[in-house]
Amino acid sequence: MIKFFKKDKLGALSFFVLVFLYLAILFASFLSPYEKNYSNRKLSYAPPSNIYMITPEGKISAPYTYNWVRKFNPHTLNLDFSEDRSQRHYLKFFGEGFEYKLFGIFKTKRHFITTDTNGGLHFLGCDINGRDNFSRLLYGGRISLTIGFLALLISFPIGLIYGGISGYFGGVIDNILMRISEAVMSIPTFYLLIILAAILPSNMTSQERFALITIILAFIGWAGFARVVRGMVLSIKNEDYVKAAKSIGQTDFKIILRHILPQTSSYVIIAIALSIPSFILAESGLSFLGLGIQQPDASWGNMLKEAQEFANIMYRPWLLAPGFLIFIAVLSYNIIGDTIRDVLDPKSKTC
Repeated sequence: MIKFFKKDKLGALSFFVLVFLYLAILFASFLSPYEKNYSNRKLSYAPPSNIYMITPEGKISAPYTYNWVRKFNPHTLNLDFSEDRSQRHYLKFFGEGFEYKLFGIFKTKRHFITTDTNGGLHFLGCDINGRDNFSRLLYGGRISLTIGFLALLISFPIGLIYGGISGYFGGVIDNILMRISEAVMSIPTFYLLIILAAILPSNMTSQERFALITIILAFIGWAGFARVVRGMVLSIKNEDYVKAAKSIGQTDFKIILRHILPQTSSYVIIAIALSIPSFILAESGLSFLGLGIQQPDASWGNMLKEAQEFANIMYRPWLLAPGFLIFIAVLSYNIIGDTIRDVLDPKSKTC
């Protein structure tokens, strides 16, 4: 696998991009200049901070920035932002900021990059409520990038066992189980999620909604996977080693778990890599529509919702950053899935 990644530069790049994203959300508290609940209404839709290393006098300086000041423009009748050049605010690396718990255990105030107490540092500007977009991207990624793995922990074991039992026993059991899976597959997934999310109580917390969305996605996504596993089991169950296991008296359940399902591992690994993007897109779509994770909690989907207005797209392009990250994450997973498929099933590779 490592050798193949060395040859496949695009696959290796996608792998490192995902590693970078997951490390970023893992250390979100350390990397983010602000806590996730930070808000300053005076900075509503403030643009990204400008970082300077050369003073107006032309001298090289340590990195610094200026605070944004919002003023009324009588010509355009808009509130415009300008830099307050009366005071420089120097950037500090590994400086102290708000207190947080690293990994939920150790209390610390150290941050990768901060500025002085009165300074403002906004790499990707602020949203309508004056919340730092860069910090919210890091915290929101924890939901958007982990929901796929949590859903897989439920859907894939169900699909494996269900498809294994159906294919191994065949006959009436196979027909009944497959009709059930076909009924589940016929459910319009996204519309069902919209209906279920819309009828949820309004007082549900984002954590409860996150858990419920994960469970719904998992219990809908197993059916297609089970059908493919069932087809593979139909051919595997006639192999000599399966017949030998039966001859020595092993139970059907042990034969399925120990001898048949492990032979589907190559497909399972490929399916996992290619299924995670669909879960990410489903959660992002629901949150974008306002039916998933609710404000003030962040996810990439509900952050992207602000960018649906034409004025924001034209004049506040930094609000599109969550959509760019969703695109990068989904594309990286798809490329890695194709790379793994080429490794485990070389015959499927097209020349």
